[in-house]
Amino acid sequence: MEKLKNIFLCRKKLCRSCKELNNAVPSAPLFFSKPTHAVVEANGQSLTLPGDAGAVHYEAEWVVHIGRPYEKGIKVDDLVDRMALGIDLTLRDVQSRLKEKGHPWLLAKGFRQSAVLTRFIPLPGIEACKQIDFSLLKNGEKVQKGNIQSMLFDPQTLVDYGAEHFGLSEGDILFTGTPSGVGPVPDGDRFALKWGEETLGTFSVSLKNT
Repeated sequence: MEKLKNIFLCRKKLCRSCKELNNAVPSAPLFFSKPTHAVVEANGQSLTLPGDAGAVHYEAEWVVHIGRPYEKGIKVDDLVDRMALGIDLTLRDVQSRLKEKGHPWLLAKGFRQSAVLTRFIPLPGIEACKQIDFSLLKNGEKVQKGNIQSMLFDPQTLVDYGAEHFGLSEGDILFTGTPSGVGPVPDGDRFALKWGEETLGTFSVSLKNT
């Protein structure tokens, strides 16, 4: 996969997902980031993940690639050149402990291979994207299904907010949040990320003690 610049993630996408994770519905987008070393492409391989740090959870997301430097007033269709699907992997028990202490989530969110990305495809336009659902299949069973129309904050709001507070430029990517259906990742499970009927990426999981 090509070298990427910054990886921004937004929480949360759907009200149902907020309730599922016992998170309050935010009044403004909540951003955090992952190191670029967390990125791995879903190209059919087996991913080795921590097996001795408690539960690992998946969160499938619609992901956009920034194609040019942000300028105030620019539209998403002009700013974003490509899209993909991704999975934000989380060490959920570690995250819970960090939350209790009021600490940042980096240890729970930024470990290697915690930002899984499919191949990128050209962005067909925001309105066209609203006509297509994305989904995550686990061992052949659909466990998550989403549509960007269900976002708490629409794509324009997300890029404007991200640019204002962090800056956005060519090569940055943005995970936009997850629909309901978040769940655990057992050893040996196989995942497929689909845009409509098209499979954009697959991978399996191997949990190993570090």
